[in-house]
Amino acid sequence: MVKFKKIAVYILLLLGVLILIGYLIIWHLKPDYEGKIVDAALEKEVSVYYDKYGIPHIFGQTEEDVYRALGYVHAQDRLWQMELMRRIASGRLSEVFGKDLISTDKFFLSLDIEEATKRTVASLDADSPVVKLSNAYLEGVNKFIKEGPTPIEFYLTGIKKQNFRLEDMYNTMGYMAFSFAMAHKTDPLITNIKDKLGEAYLVDLEINVDTSTVWLKNHESLEAKKGIKNSVSVSVYNALKNISLPLFEGSNGWVLSPEKTKNGAVLFANDPHIGFAQPAVWYEAHLSTPTYEKYGYHLGGIPFPLLGHNRNLAYGLTMFENDDVDFYYEKTNPADSTKYKTPEGWKSYSYIAKKIKVKDEQEINFTYKKTKHGPVLTGIAKQIMEEKPISMSWTYTLYENKALDAFYSISKANTIAEFKNALPNIHAPGLNVMYGDVEGNVAWFASAKLHTLPNGAHSKMVLNGAEGKEERVEYLDFSENPKAINPPWNYVYSANNQPDSVNGRLYPGYYLPENRAKRITQLLEPKNDWDKKSVSNMMLDVTSVVNPIVVVGLSKVMDVKLLNKNQIEVLDILKEWNGEYSLNSYEATIYHRWIYYFIEETFYDELEEELYSQFLATHLLKRVIAPMAYKSESVWWDNSSTAQKKETKQDVVHAAFNKAWKSLEKDFGKNYKDWTWNKVHTLEHEHPIGKVEALRSFFNVGPFPVNGTREVINNLGFLYNDTGRYKVTSGPSTRRIVDFSDVENSISILPTGQSGNPFSPHYQDQAKMFVTGQFRKMLLNKKEIQETSKSLLIFSPK
Repeated sequence: MVKFKKIAVYILLLLGVLILIGYLIIWHLKPDYEGKIVDAALEKEVSVYYDKYGIPHIFGQTEEDVYRALGYVHAQDRLWQMELMRRIASGRLSEVFGKDLISTDKFFLSLDIEEATKRTVASLDADSPVVKLSNAYLEGVNKFIKEGPTPIEFYLTGIKKQNFRLEDMYNTMGYMAFSFAMAHKTDPLITNIKDKLGEAYLVDLEINVDTSTVWLKNHESLEAKKGIKNSVSVSVYNALKNISLPLFEGSNGWVLSPEKTKNGAVLFANDPHIGFAQPAVWYEAHLSTPTYEKYGYHLGGIPFPLLGHNRNLAYGLTMFENDDVDFYYEKTNPADSTKYKTPEGWKSYSYIAKKIKVKDEQEINFTYKKTKHGPVLTGIAKQIMEEKPISMSWTYTLYENKALDAFYSISKANTIAEFKNALPNIHAPGLNVMYGDVEGNVAWFASAKLHTLPNGAHSKMVLNGAEGKEERVEYLDFSENPKAINPPWNYVYSANNQPDSVNGRLYPGYYLPENRAKRITQLLEPKNDWDKKSVSNMMLDVTSVVNPIVVVGLSKVMDVKLLNKNQIEVLDILKEWNGEYSLNSYEATIYHRWIYYFIEETFYDELEEELYSQFLATHLLKRVIAPMAYKSESVWWDNSSTAQKKETKQDVVHAAFNKAWKSLEKDFGKNYKDWTWNKVHTLEHEHPIGKVEALRSFFNVGPFPVNGTREVINNLGFLYNDTGRYKVTSGPSTRRIVDFSDVENSISILPTGQSGNPFSPHYQDQAKMFVTGQFRKMLLNKKEIQETSKSLLIFSPK
């Protein structure tokens, strides 16, 4: 008995020691939200007040001082995220994750982002305010790297911390620019379909402008309002699916003029749609000096906010979705494989040599070649299956990169004129920039370096690079870009939909269907008493005005004599469905199961596995669903694997309905009222290390059942697959509402939390709020910040 007691005591002591060690590890690795940091490079003391959600409010006397502090606090919450973001474009993921990422590294290196970065950094003016503030931010980041605790992910992967440089900023921006690019998913696919099946199969793929859709309307007033103050491919998915990093997907934004609001002041709303990951993409920070103030949303490693507001103005982004990538067939000299054909004769390929470090493996050499158009992706990009060389001409790498200058100038703007003057420096990716201010101005600007092709050259097909007849004709001046400034209908909006023409010219792109645009305009148009509460409710709207119309189109060809009693009952219910995607909706589940099989029955037999998988990942899929539901004739209806019979639309629709019904009964039983949306539509925020099953619950956040769906205002996107489970991959990266009648009570939310450190109390403290549609204040008032602050971190020069 005594021996047993001694063993029990030893076990308890051992457990106590392990608990103490665990506590010390957590205490050592968590961020420091209070105390004093000595930084001799500061001019004067900087105070960082953290609010209850871990958002830093940084007060200092000079901009360089507050940007140094921003760099430090950003790094201590997000260093691991910043590390991965800078590695993507420079082909350094294999060094962290091993040989499985070699193809991803090769792909991103071949995009030429790193080479464009070198050219940009070499041309920078070291004395410009952009470079000075960027360097101040980097000095803060690197101070944390030197003196702060090492995030646990560095221990788990075995990589060492390294200082950040200006090159890392531009490489990160290059990756984010590429994540917009839909051309890599679409152009090779369309060309392959044409070559394999013929041009007839392109007719129903909605690759051209839809003249019947809801368009973004242009308008430019003669002058801005004044004095109206407050009255009261490569598939990116395939390349990055194993590392859980954010990809830009879409977005909503709308800004209401004083005439549309209850309080007679501008209301601003924006929710950029980005791939969900943990940590989430944005880092919130409020910077204030005697001459500058901005509450902003920052990308990892980037000092200037891409979204922001102060008491004078607010701005945000959606994706323009313009086509800034062209692919070209190149012709190699049969007598000399180092040369390719041009109208001027044979020219030599350029060869770029790189080395790729691979974890636990030998370093490998990698070389890609370039033509006058750009890098040759054949043999590197999996979606380019042709043997002949295909090169990529991408506006991002062809033009001088002034994006950092643009976002600096945007953050410093005090008027709509100053704001507009900064936008021509955004050359790629194309952005819809949303704007509103305290004076009553509202605006939408399509910001991109747009180009034209010769008549007859289709921007969504691989072009002929050898003959010189399909080269870019001209780059357009920013004045020719679509825009709307203080329009007479008293609001601006964007839902990644097709913009109207400018000077009779329509711009090709990869625009999303009208679904969200139609719902946004349907809600905004009749109402003139909007306030913060009604705008927040609209931002959470989960009703599709298009999907019930799709049901009607499909139901018209259904033969009820071929259905049983329950199926007829469900079909009648679906025809009365209002398109709402609540958690307890069984109509939503039936609709998407039916649509998946409708798509599969229509397209799979002709495309087969590889092309079909690519098709599912493009905007083409979203664009074809509604039109195909109403087409009576299509070359796609006939099943190419049944030679003796020519299938009709009715055959396809019935087969899809029956497959959906059987699969739902198999998954959830025979009572269709049990087939509720919450059982199939879930959101889990994945951390790259959460791919390891044993670490999933520690690093990942969720899963949560969530309402909403693809292409409703509360846009929660997923990829269709044969499981019938819709794991959400993208959605609102933040929801922001700025009310200029009460700007200090403007509201926001993040998908998980402010910190990327799993030992921080702010790692996931907003996650449940996000899925339940809650908001929190974006604090601006210094007195309120000081009185409610949860901790204070002082940066002192001594």
